Amino acid sequence: MSCRLLSADEPPPVFECGRNGRSVFVITVDHAGRRIPRRLGDLGLPAAELERHIAWDIGALDVALKVASALDAPLVAQNYSRLVIDCNRDLGQPSSIPTIGESIEIPGNLGLSPQEVAARREEIFQPYHEHLRVLLDERERAGRRSIFVAQHSMTDVFKAVRRPMHAAVLYNRDRRFAGLVLEKLREESGLTIGDNEPYSGSDAVDYTIPYHAELRGIPYVELEIRQDLVSNQEGQSAWADRVARALSGAEEMFRAIYSHNES
Repeated sequence: MSCRLLSADEPPPVFECGRNGRSVFVITVDHAGRRIPRRLGDLGLPAAELERHIAWDIGALDVALKVASALDAPLVAQNYSRLVIDCNRDLGQPSSIPTIGESIEIPGNLGLSPQEVAARREEIFQPYHEHLRVLLDERERAGRRSIFVAQHSMTDVFKAVRRPMHAAVLYNRDRRFAGLVLEKLREESGLTIGDNEPYSGSDAVDYTIPYHAELRGIPYVELEIRQDLVSNQEGQSAWADRVARALSGAEEMFRAIYSHNES
């Protein structure tokens, strides 16, 4: 029996726009989509659950598209739900193909055969990261600088606890650029911006940043915006303007501080 996951008429795992953009920034959205491959049905979940944050990062793609347009930056996004396979988790992590979404069991992810797991990895996870690798290699060969931006959104209430921050700046081993973005975002009064909270970037909960940015030694930032603030067009536009300004300002500061170390 074939374990092929995606049918020929289903969308590819990767969405890309602005590949030849002039910007130094490369923007990614790991949890952009909430599609479930037809073969998997609804993963045994009620339709309402597939609209929630457990399935995708609400508003993240819309914000990222506006930022990419404003900055003339390439954007690479993942079309399928994190419930199918989480493209921001190492394949060795239990949450790579989650069996629990916050507090609800995911029946369609229980008892998978090695072939079923392999299909999700080979048809969704690997093409997405290969696409990013090729893009960054291409820019490096052309002598172009890259600053990696991973756009996410976070739920405003997690396990009955309301998150007080409007957004958060995350990082792992390298705080250089992220710290400057944090500084720029905090210049706006009335905003609470988390510094590696409500969770921090790490190898356990991140894959894209460690694999694509840290291994290459390129500057990066991971951004989380509270989903209730970007669930409509007005909020998405406001936050896209804010993020674009912060990234541009931080990049100017970064060049001034670190340009002597760059070739």
